Amino acid sequence: MGVRPEPTPNPNAMKYTTNEIIFEGTNSISVLPGDVSEYEILNDLMKIDGVDNVFGYQNFITVTKFYDVEWDDINEQILEVFKKHGYE
Repeated sequence: MGVRPEPTPNPNAMKYTTNEIIFEGTNSISVLPGDVSEYEILNDLMKIDGVDNVFGYQNFITVTKFYDVEWDDINEQILEVFKKHGYE
C-alpha cells in the first residue's frame, strides 16, 4: 500500500501515512523553518521549495505547505523523499 497522502482539515496540510513505523516511541517531532532534525527524512522534506513545516509521529508525517503553493507542484517531490528513505 505504500505511502498514503490524506487531506487534513487544514487545506495547506497533508498527512502522509506509511505501513511502517518511522519514529519510535511516543514523542512527536516538529520541524519549523530554520530548525534541523535528527531525522534526515524531515530535513529532506523541509528542503522542498514550498514546504513550510513538518510534523512526524510514529507512522505518519504531516507536511504543511505555504498557502500560495499547490499540492500538485510538490506532492511528487514529497513522495520521492519517502521513497529515498525506504518508504514506498
